[in-house]
Amino acid sequence: MMKRNFYSALLMVFLVACHQNKEQDQMEGNTQVEARNLINEPVLSSPDNSQTALDWTGTYFNVLPCASCEGIETWLTLNPDQSFELKTNYLGLNDAREEIFTGKFTWNEEGSSIQLLGLIGDTPGKYKVGENQIWHLDQEGNKIKGQLADRYILHKK
Repeated sequence: MMKRNFYSALLMVFLVACHQNKEQDQMEGNTQVEARNLINEPVLSSPDNSQTALDWTGTYFNVLPCASCEGIETWLTLNPDQSFELKTNYLGLNDAREEIFTGKFTWNEEGSSIQLLGLIGDTPGKYKVGENQIWHLDQEGNKIKGQLADRYILHKK
């Protein structure tokens, strides 16, 4: 009888030990599967865009086309605090019209274009930001196309 109790107790210890090892193996297996899944998943990082990857602060210049004058001398300065100064000078007019606008600008969701805030008149104030240049955009925010398209690119000074 004592042998029987001894073997029964030994069997119980063995079964409990095996059960705990099985649970531990399952947990380790799940951890390995999770780790494998993490390794296989692509790392999603914030994409580089004009706002985050380029040195966009500085002054940009070009002479934009003008229907009623020889051109619009345009200087646009973008500051790190998202403020701007826009100077325009209408060339070839008897009383050359010079305008200076200052204010803040905002980035679009993609971080590729800016909108100058607080401009007066029909100036759209939209620009696509590139490496050492910005494109003056139309009212809808599109690049201007055609023979004069290159004249709508302001270059960093």
